Amino acid sequence: MKNKFPIDVDNSINSGQVFLWKKDGADWYGINGQDILKINKNGIIKSLTNTKTNFFRKNDNIQKIIKLISKDQTVNKAVKEYEGLRIFRQDPFQCMISFIISSNSNIQKIKSSLEKITEKFGKQVRIQNKEFFLFPEPEKLANASINEIKACGVGYRAPFIKEAAQMVTLKKIDFKYLEKCDYYEAKKNICLVPGIGNKVADCIMLFSLNKLEAFPLDTWMIKILEKYYSKEFKIETKTITQKQYQLLHEKIVNHFGPYCGYAQQFLFKMERENNDKKWL
Repeated sequence: MKNKFPIDVDNSINSGQVFLWKKDGADWYGINGQDILKINKNGIIKSLTNTKTNFFRKNDNIQKIIKLISKDQTVNKAVKEYEGLRIFRQDPFQCMISFIISSNSNIQKIKSSLEKITEKFGKQVRIQNKEFFLFPEPEKLANASINEIKACGVGYRAPFIKEAAQMVTLKKIDFKYLEKCDYYEAKKNICLVPGIGNKVADCIMLFSLNKLEAFPLDTWMIKILEKYYSKEFKIETKTITQKQYQLLHEKIVNHFGPYCGYAQQFLFKMERENNDKKWL
């Protein structure tokens, strides 16, 4: 049976999940850890290093997921407008560093910092007459000096990046284990990394560790909940405490179901587009 919801590559890439992607003509090229991915205009994905990839999360039953999250008028509208939107399955280390950098930043600045990191610390590769820089291995960033990392435009986050890389290198953060364990155990572990709070942890879990019940709550999502869901999720304070974040997440899962991460992505995409915000 033909998929009723084909992948919309442009909208999926431009939805705040990934940053190291460039469009060349009709094709997109992106860095995913030690891999280079090419997506053509028909949505066919290919690893240029011949690595097996499940970047498009092919096993997700998208029709079932969309049916389950479409609980109200707002999500229904977002799904209709951006029905080809997908959540990607990224390289976890690259995803972790990307979202540490994302704190108090914007998409263009995150992209710029990540490009500088790959050029300074990543392996240079030439394929199909194009030059690419792979994302650095954890050891490379673990052994870099704070000033070297800071030179990539990451500011106060430089020590967090170094420490995160050290924890991955020393297996204090084990992505394979985190993928297997449940949402709460994975979150508890990821939040041990300096510079990672609730929102960043949820991004890492949703976009790289197969935790589709993760629902990152940044300022955009808080505004969305206040605007469209003031009855369902009462938010009375400007800053969300650890306890409030947890309670809010439980209510969100109860409302949208176990695939609420998809609902978050559709709502986030719609609201930013409504506000003419820039992407890659």
